[in-house]
Amino acid sequence: MAAEVQLIQPLKLPKGPSNLTSEQKYWNAFASELRLDPSQHSSPVTHISIPPPPPSNLHSATQDLFAVTTGSRVQIFSSKTRKVVKTISRFGVDDIAHSGNIRRDGRILVAGGDSGAIQAFDVKSRAILKTWKEHKQPVWVTQWHPSELTSLMSCSDDRTVRLWDLPSDKSVTKFNGHQDYVRCGTFMPAQSGLLVSGSYDQTVRLWDSRAGGKAVMVFKHAAPIEAVLPMPSGTAVLASSDNVISVLDIVAAKPIHMLRNHQKAVTALSLANNGERLLSGALDGHVKVFETTGWNVVGGLKYPSPILSLNVIPSQKEDKHIAVGMQSGLLSIKTHLSGEQKAQAKERAKEMKALMEGKIEEYDQKNKKRKRGRGWEKRVRGKDFTGEGADIVIEGNARGKIGSGQPWAHVLRAGQYAKALDMVLETTDNNAREQSLTLFTALRHRSALRTALMGRDEVTLQPILRWLIKNISDYRITRLTTDVALVVLDLYADQLGRSEEIDSLVDALMDRVKVTVEASQIAWSVRGMVDMLTASTGPEEAAEA
Repeated sequence: MAAEVQLIQPLKLPKGPSNLTSEQKYWNAFASELRLDPSQHSSPVTHISIPPPPPSNLHSATQDLFAVTTGSRVQIFSSKTRKVVKTISRFGVDDIAHSGNIRRDGRILVAGGDSGAIQAFDVKSRAILKTWKEHKQPVWVTQWHPSELTSLMSCSDDRTVRLWDLPSDKSVTKFNGHQDYVRCGTFMPAQSGLLVSGSYDQTVRLWDSRAGGKAVMVFKHAAPIEAVLPMPSGTAVLASSDNVISVLDIVAAKPIHMLRNHQKAVTALSLANNGERLLSGALDGHVKVFETTGWNVVGGLKYPSPILSLNVIPSQKEDKHIAVGMQSGLLSIKTHLSGEQKAQAKERAKEMKALMEGKIEEYDQKNKKRKRGRGWEKRVRGKDFTGEGADIVIEGNARGKIGSGQPWAHVLRAGQYAKALDMVLETTDNNAREQSLTLFTALRHRSALRTALMGRDEVTLQPILRWLIKNISDYRITRLTTDVALVVLDLYADQLGRSEEIDSLVDALMDRVKVTVEASQIAWSVRGMVDMLTASTGPEEAAEA
């Protein structure tokens, strides 16, 4: 009788020493993630806003709300529960909403749209209080004045920036000067009377409402401006142009820093830690965290889709949530848990795991819990895990997600070793490295490493050489990578000189090996010195040490 064929167990490498700084640990602590699809049609989440703080800098009840704009609707969320408390969708049938913003008293929300109209809504009744139609093209920005309850600004594709007063039927001031779409803008802080806007004409312009409709300062960039954000001091403005963030000094009228840490266009900027940290979101799916003194990267987060909007949601004196809107229509809300909340969330996760595995009675005995009453399972399964402090969301039957192994594992069992290797090296998901290590280990155990590597041409050999270059310096898998490299060199050494691409990859591999060997030799030298110091230390000194 043949033995049962088991699934190949993934190879788990031992964790090396942690190189996380306290700053990185802080941002990684925003781990209680809730992902929502606020749009029925998976429309991109284009804007996330919080009400301006009250003038006295005291916490206001409206600070517990934030607005999310997606498709033809604006949804108002509670930052306490991370749930929708109000949805405003009174836009045209074919209209797309932009830049929904709540006034600091929480009573009125204003939003623009593709139709060019600006609408003000009563948050409580969702009734339309005001509609302005001066803009003839899409309005991308609507922003309340930080201190005046009836004043707001707008930016439009008609190349204008306008100031509005809620009781008036027409704009109070019209700013002309941009030569292309105006896609971002806001009020400057304090009582400066200044506004700032960014345009696809590659300029950032400062406007003074007391000096007429012309720009008082212009900063020229090399690409369209996607986002602008004033610093709290009012003396500097941040602007994103393609994948570069520029720090613009208003006093000196020149850029003082250029941050080039993203691979694709930066679409959103937000301040955290009372202006001591800057968060930037980009189309590369990364959020970078900068300290605002030397402008160095101190942390980062990764998301599964291009980022279009970003905001840090405060709670009293600390940052509570990081809200990120994506091109795919997903809204991610990551919460920073306190120590007590972390312990509670961890305990809930253990309880749910025991429930799913049918070991709930063992869990109760271990934790000395009293016997559960009638209907406990329904109550536990129906428990709300989407509120503040949640770290898991149960969707249907979790066992339905259990697969039967990776596709390459089935090919491996059929003895198609080369095909299995090609499939693994083409994998681009988060577990690609783990899968490649698992397969190479399995091939070595089956004495099939040479079979999988032989008979390759210039194209199919390149992924293997790149894998070696990437992994040869990892001390945890030195024996494995060395075995693979020796087989490759034995099979293809006589073909060197026939392909420039292969030759350059082999040279790169040799350079990496040389660096690794040198590092190893230095480590052995250090160990020798430590051994000498240890040997020269007497028993009494060693005991004292």
